[in-house]
Amino acid sequence: MIRRDFLKTIGAVTAGAAVGLPAAEAAAKAAGTSLLEGAADAPQTPDGSLNDMQLPIRSLAPRVNRRITVVVIGAGSRGNVYAGYFKKYPDAVQVVGVSDILEHRCRKMADAHGVPPEHRFGDWSEVFKVPKFADAVVVSTPDDVHYAPCMKALEMGYDVLLEKPVAPTEKECKNILKQAHKYDRIVAVCHVLRYAPYFIALREVVRSGAIGQLVSVQHMEPIQYAHMAHSYVRGNWRDSKQTTPIILAKSCHDLDILRWIIDSPCKSIVADGSLHLFKPENAPEGAPLKCTDGCPHADTCPYNAIDIYCRQKRHLNVFDLDGNRDPDFILQRLHTPPYDSYARCVYHCDNDQPDHYVSEMVFEGGQTAAFSMEAFAPHGGRRTRIMGTMGYIDGDGTSFTLWDFKTRTPKVWNLKVSEIPEYKGSGHGGGDWPLARDFVEAVAAHDPSLLSSTIDVSIESHVMGFAAERSRRSGRKEKV
Repeated sequence: MIRRDFLKTIGAVTAGAAVGLPAAEAAAKAAGTSLLEGAADAPQTPDGSLNDMQLPIRSLAPRVNRRITVVVIGAGSRGNVYAGYFKKYPDAVQVVGVSDILEHRCRKMADAHGVPPEHRFGDWSEVFKVPKFADAVVVSTPDDVHYAPCMKALEMGYDVLLEKPVAPTEKECKNILKQAHKYDRIVAVCHVLRYAPYFIALREVVRSGAIGQLVSVQHMEPIQYAHMAHSYVRGNWRDSKQTTPIILAKSCHDLDILRWIIDSPCKSIVADGSLHLFKPENAPEGAPLKCTDGCPHADTCPYNAIDIYCRQKRHLNVFDLDGNRDPDFILQRLHTPPYDSYARCVYHCDNDQPDHYVSEMVFEGGQTAAFSMEAFAPHGGRRTRIMGTMGYIDGDGTSFTLWDFKTRTPKVWNLKVSEIPEYKGSGHGGGDWPLARDFVEAVAAHDPSLLSSTIDVSIESHVMGFAAERSRRSGRKEKV
């Protein structure tokens, strides 16, 4: 069994770990097994836990022999996630340039990192009008502004940390792959779930043989109803033609995880789904164009913008509040352009993204997968069921249970990553900052194999997404 990805990601010992990696590996080697092989026959712990079979979580500190320098293009939510990690480890990585079309966002990030005035830019194109002055760039712009800055960065000799999805079209995705190879540069796509301890452990249990041969997977991504309204009805990803289809904008993570766990190329895919609710004909009688215009249904509508933003205080990062979460201030923002776009009634937006999406995949090894993306759920977080010839796994995004058909005894993996001090603040189940760490190490060593998700692998799962969208629109099964 190949264990490089697992060992690399969670192979080092953090404070409080009971068993060091060298000792654990030595014991496994002497027994002729991996650290998880034999899980089904291992002695039971009192709580039936799988946690003691996992390698300890690796430190987030990068292991590098030189400090790298980075330019952040796009100082919004995702750009700040990675810049925040870089700030934690100044001996390993330094932000030396910032670009954002919103001057206050650019200034705030640049001030936080001491970026000189000459390396503070507006539009992304300004970064590349000066000679190369850093090792790498982070491209965390909107989806439709990934392709051009990534291509130019590679041409000028930068390595790239690229937010997902890679690009709006399949052709552009493949062009980025060719460009990375042409200039021998690293492109790390932000498939952060690969770096989350939960998904790493889930994959390693499957690869250990604990459920026998993997036969099929059921995977669901509930978006959460308010998140759907915010991002894919009112927000930046509402128009599939201006950005990317929702199967890529939201769920390219999931296609990537399925490909990663099943560990076999996808042969074919068939998909269906539509925009069911969020369209004008479903608007309640008398609903105004904006929630701030005095909607008579405000008290009963779960998508009421004033309730979501001012009372529940969800998704506030788009309002540039600078720490002011006062409801009256948020309401003022909802009345002020450009933020007033988030005050629109969900039935009166220029959106076209499906609010439910199903797909079925067949892989080269004969395995099958069923994927469902659902907008109408009270929570987010992935749900995964994995069926094998000797066992079954059921997971909810934070913990999973393994049933062994022979012993008929369930075991649980439920390591609480959020309680590990070093990982507090790392989103996506802890995956955000390990991705940034591996990117720093890969750039410092000029070695893309230090990444779990290289550009070649990432493009493969994107191609699956484009095939799914063709199938949804045509009603035909698509070859991948």
